[in-house]
Amino acid sequence: MRKESFGCRGNQDKIGVLIAQLGTPEEPTGRALRPYLKRFLGDPRIIEKPRWLWWLILNGIILTVRPKRSAALYARIWSPEYGSPLLHFTKRVAEEMSVRVRTLHPTIEVAFGMRYSAPSLEDAVDDLIARGCSKILLFNMYPQYSATTIATNYDAVFKHMLKRRNVPTLRVAEPYYAHAEYVDALAATINEALAKMSEPPEKLVFSYHGIPEEYVEKGDVYCCHCTETSRELIPKLNMPAENVIHTYQSRFGKDPWLVPYTDETINALAESGVKRIAVACPGFTADCLETLDEIGNEAREDFEERGGEHLELIPCLNDHPVWLDGMTQLIEKELGSWLETAKRTSAMDCVVACPVRVEKKRVAKNDVARAGA
Repeated sequence: MRKESFGCRGNQDKIGVLIAQLGTPEEPTGRALRPYLKRFLGDPRIIEKPRWLWWLILNGIILTVRPKRSAALYARIWSPEYGSPLLHFTKRVAEEMSVRVRTLHPTIEVAFGMRYSAPSLEDAVDDLIARGCSKILLFNMYPQYSATTIATNYDAVFKHMLKRRNVPTLRVAEPYYAHAEYVDALAATINEALAKMSEPPEKLVFSYHGIPEEYVEKGDVYCCHCTETSRELIPKLNMPAENVIHTYQSRFGKDPWLVPYTDETINALAESGVKRIAVACPGFTADCLETLDEIGNEAREDFEERGGEHLELIPCLNDHPVWLDGMTQLIEKELGSWLETAKRTSAMDCVVACPVRVEKKRVAKNDVARAGA
């Protein structure tokens, strides 16, 4: 059990907002990729293979060859100014939200944590508690639910709480895959990008991160959430519905994943004579390796090699003001009664009223007096 300071909570009655993201290696090198991939691919939520078998595959094969290859891919998107795009935009969102949520109530604190890298979700929880938060809202940067994303964040946060004596009240923001605040932000940023293009694309491809079909058969609702996102989003776009295609990317291994596959779809479009396409990634709130390199580099190269002329990658929501506004509204709704209570009352200072602490102070004072006599 974690040793904590003695006594009542005093003025520690703030509300914390924990922004949860997947993670990123510290640098684009094989040395940095190996521990990152080991944490990520070693998570049983990510790979649902028998543990003994997967341990052999992961440590005997994957971690000997994949880090160097992945490092080369990360190097292509690494910024000389701020390094990892995912970390950069997550920091920016957390900084902006720290200011925006203070307009809801001045006692709200914001921190961000990564599932597979630093700063960890566990460290972010401890940080919020140290800042006086007795209530914490976990806000996942994944709009659609999957056991491979949201559930594994639950694992990290909830297990960490087992080590604490004083556990803050926890609230989890529900997946917002079809919420107007998220869908409207997507529509605004996609329409903005389409308007800036010199020529309109013939097709707009939605590319969501894929998961194995087996996971869906076991009950994962991810593909349903992705489908509902597309269904809500398409009518809001300045693009005919018949020209929008829903796909899944990033398949790994030999097992069948959700279809249609993004790479096969884009290649088929080029081979059929389509010259200009745009790709948006509605399942990602921040640009990362899967968007900037897998789509922005690899998919573009394949498209052009097969006769296509231009593939435009539409940026993710990142730190766009319209998304920050929508995220603030989502957080406000999720805080609900906590926010109402905070507006009605001030933090309670119970230190003086605590009989145990008062008695300990009295005894200590008498000890000092006797020592000086």
